[in-house]
Amino acid sequence: MKIGQGFDAHRFTKGDHIMLGGVKVPHNHGIEAHSDGDVLLHALCDAILGAAGMGDIGRHFPDQDDANKNRDSREFVTDIVSKITEKNLTLVNVDATVILQAPKISAHIEDMQKLIAHDLNISVDNVNVKATTTERMGFVGREEGIAAMVVVLLQ
Repeated sequence: MKIGQGFDAHRFTKGDHIMLGGVKVPHNHGIEAHSDGDVLLHALCDAILGAAGMGDIGRHFPDQDDANKNRDSREFVTDIVSKITEKNLTLVNVDATVILQAPKISAHIEDMQKLIAHDLNISVDNVNVKATTTERMGFVGREEGIAAMVVVLLQ
C-alpha cells in the first residue's frame, strides 16, 4: 500500500464560474491559473503522483508549456492514471477536502464524485469529497481564493 497527499490553491479572478472536480460551478469569480485551475483535481494529481513516487503535477504538466494553457484538468488525471497503470499500481480510494468560503458546493459534490470515479476507473463508493470553510480566516476566508487537500491509497 502507498499513501499520497496533495494540496493546491488558486486565487480568484474575474469570471462567472470555477471548475471543481471537473464540474463547472457558478460563482461570481473565476480562477487565476494556467490550466482550468481545478484545485481539487490538481491536488488529486499531486496525491496520486506522490504515492507513486513520481514527483508532482508541475513536473508532468508545467505551466510554462503552452500545451497546458486552459487545459481541462481531467486530462491530467487520466494521463496520470495511465502512468500509474504502467507501474502496475491501482488506485484504491480518494478522500478530498475543498477549502472555500464561497461558493457553496454541496449541490455539486455528487457530480464531482461521479466524474472523479469515472476518470480513475474506480467505484464512486471509493471517492469522498467534502467541503469546509476557514471561518473567514486567511485568504480563503476573505474570499480571495480556494484550496483543496486530497489523500489517496494505491496498491
